[in-house]
Amino acid sequence: MSVKIRLARQGAKKVPFYRIVATDSRSPRDGAHIEQLGIYDPTRSPPELRFDEARLDHWLQKGAEPSDTVREIVKRAKREAAAKSV
Repeated sequence: MSVKIRLARQGAKKVPFYRIVATDSRSPRDGAHIEQLGIYDPTRSPPELRFDEARLDHWLQKGAEPSDTVREIVKRAKREAAAKSV
């Protein structure tokens, strides 16, 4: 079983928000998932992003592959957190 970390779409028509989930790569985008790791809401200004960094790192250490979108979102969030702490 190959585990992917990707976005699962939620919300109403034209008002999306996304859950960051760990899921089997064969399951559909909005299908069953193993664990919810966070949320991403691009409709807010600035976009809201919350995720459990410890659980995300846990899945990455186990060999889970993040999607390109999740990889960029998390990288941007970590960069912004580092800039705030300085």
